[in-house]
Amino acid sequence: FLEKRDWYKKGLVDGIPIALGYFAVAFTLGITAKNSGLTALQTFIATALTNASAGGYAGFTGIAENVSYLDMALTIFVVNIRYFLMSCALSQKLSSKTSLVHRLLIGFDLTDEIFGISMAVKGNLCPYYNYGAMSITIPSWATGAALGVIIGNVLPHSVVNALSVGIYGMFLAIIIPPAKKNKIIAGIVAVSFALSFAFAKITSSSTKILKSSLMPSA
Repeated sequence: FLEKRDWYKKGLVDGIPIALGYFAVAFTLGITAKNSGLTALQTFIATALTNASAGGYAGFTGIAENVSYLDMALTIFVVNIRYFLMSCALSQKLSSKTSLVHRLLIGFDLTDEIFGISMAVKGNLCPYYNYGAMSITIPSWATGAALGVIIGNVLPHSVVNALSVGIYGMFLAIIIPPAKKNKIIAGIVAVSFALSFAFAKITSSSTKILKSSLMPSA
């Protein structure tokens, strides 16, 4: 029991900076939810049950556009498909004795950030570590989104954008320490950054070309 409690406390402490980042970023998600016609309570419940930023944006945007259930399911599946790979990787950190119930509960809130701190744990991962992190990150995410519905549109756009930057700082705090210790990890991080930048530029250029080709000629 004492060991489980220690793991829970460690997860709780490690989850604090993630929770702060979630609270700030969730403001913008709350604004999207409000523009989709959801109330603060509906947004709180939705974000508490689906702790995912990209999936949340896709879901609320789908509600606003009144898409079909099939389109919504396919969109969310594509947006969150990366969690299959993350779940497979994280399962290697769990003891073979870890029950299916614990594995399902961990999977319920396997976000990018919680995955990062979980993989950084030395040795086997105890499920109670994730429970500790989840117990602070989920309420923070849901509360931030609900407040975004209530007062998000009152804040200046520049302030909302500034709050959103916090999530990138949190990512850097997770990946920089292991990258300093391991050249292979550092190389993978560098290549990932380069590919992400390249794909963003390619997508932007393709969109501009497509728009220009669709414009009527003078």
